Amino acid sequence: MQKLLNKTTSPPKPNNTTRELEHIISICPACYQQGQINKIDASIIEEDGKIFITKTCDQHGFFKDIYFGDTNLYNRWMKYLVTGPAIPDVQTSLFGLPALYDEHRSQSVLTNLLITNRCNLRCSYCFMNAGASGKVYEPTLKKLRELMIQARNERPMGSKAIQITGGEPTIRDDLIDIIKIAKEVGFSHVQVNTNGIKLADSVQYCKDLKAAQVNTIYMSFDGVTKATNPWIDQCKKAIENLREAKVHAVLVPVLIGGKNLHETGKIIQFAIDNMDVVRGVNFQPISFCGRVTKIRDEKREQQRVDYVKMMEVIEKEFDGAISRDDFYPVPFVFPISRLIEGLKGESQVEFTAHPGCGGATYIFIEDGKPLPVTRFIDVEGLLSFIEKESETKGPLKKIRIAAAFLRHINEYVYQDKAPKGFDLKKLLKDAAIGGSYDSLRGFHYNSLYIGSMWFQDAFNLNVERLKRCVIHYTTEEGIVPFCAYNGLGLGDKIRDKHALSIKEWEKQTGRKLKDDLRKDLPLT
Repeated sequence: MQKLLNKTTSPPKPNNTTRELEHIISICPACYQQGQINKIDASIIEEDGKIFITKTCDQHGFFKDIYFGDTNLYNRWMKYLVTGPAIPDVQTSLFGLPALYDEHRSQSVLTNLLITNRCNLRCSYCFMNAGASGKVYEPTLKKLRELMIQARNERPMGSKAIQITGGEPTIRDDLIDIIKIAKEVGFSHVQVNTNGIKLADSVQYCKDLKAAQVNTIYMSFDGVTKATNPWIDQCKKAIENLREAKVHAVLVPVLIGGKNLHETGKIIQFAIDNMDVVRGVNFQPISFCGRVTKIRDEKREQQRVDYVKMMEVIEKEFDGAISRDDFYPVPFVFPISRLIEGLKGESQVEFTAHPGCGGATYIFIEDGKPLPVTRFIDVEGLLSFIEKESETKGPLKKIRIAAAFLRHINEYVYQDKAPKGFDLKKLLKDAAIGGSYDSLRGFHYNSLYIGSMWFQDAFNLNVERLKRCVIHYTTEEGIVPFCAYNGLGLGDKIRDKHALSIKEWEKQTGRKLKDDLRKDLPLT
């Protein structure tokens, strides 16, 4: 094996500042680099005010990776751990690999549909690349429809949101048809994951996406300067075109230490300056998988970004006006699902992701400055109230819950600190009576979502997180959790099985793969 991992044969002796918090299951990253999934014991430990994942492989020795750079944030987030029902249609093992767990415990909150592994760029951190793999994966429209139906038929509840992804989806000439199929088979929310280059080329293309009823553009955006984002001019032009087409976007920066981490706050400010188009920023700290699996320890440690590193930059940029205390983990909102489920009498999307999978906040703008929702709403008290109301049973349940909101909601709002015109009572009353997340649309449209999803890799894999993954791929081999598809390489195997060689693809299509590449822009 190439000498990438310089490991000790045994863990360091614990000191007075080290204690084990949880025993978990993980895998050996060195075995993974050799093509094996070796399930091993691991620990979550607290050391010097930080949280780490440690593990020892009999063959390759001791490994240690950062998990949370702040014990207090870790403890606050982990309070919200929930476990959903068994989801039988999500695969826990494929291609004869050992199952890391028995059954999946979170439904598909978002389904990824990979429509091509071709791209017009060559980003160094990308999960996939047709040129590097030597094969082209590009399912037919018929197959894509089948994959969508598979996700819609997932038990116990079909997926309602889909992300059309790649590669670069806009490289397919039939993307508009794919979006229309997604709507036809019943997805209520359709987003396209793109680098934005084609959107910058044509405002008409953005209007075509709008006409096809795309809900959100999920656009790569790694920084505000050419040093961090070589395509910043195209990103800005794409935002202009989306504005004219009246399509909303979420910015998606991949954060890398030593490269663009320092611009985290400036990316948020860019989003604030364009809030009429940009509805959120979803930061993705780099995951060492795909093209960056084999990386030396020193470089990995330099580039690794945990939630706290990200939040420290945000705190500094905004002088504490946005802080780590404003962020809550994904399952924090779980009680809302239960409340709506009780009101409507039917199953709802449940946010049962592991707290370590990500967190978010919402900010409003008051007098030109960011104002997190946590600064004028007692969000913990409010969610406790919602959780209590979700247990209401008996006749006239809707009316009783609505009345409870009207009586008590002001107890959780600091009206003197709230944005002008903010009326939580009306928003939540509409939600309680309407029994739908759509009733909260006004809240979303007047605020900016700031979140982070840190996908796992072989170095920091925690099976307790994996089994609660809520972002899944629908594939020819079944429904697969995101961090198994990318972080454990299942996606490579699936694409390899169902792809054509570049030579075969070029013969069938009469095209050349190299012609996909933009010749007027830097490729990486």
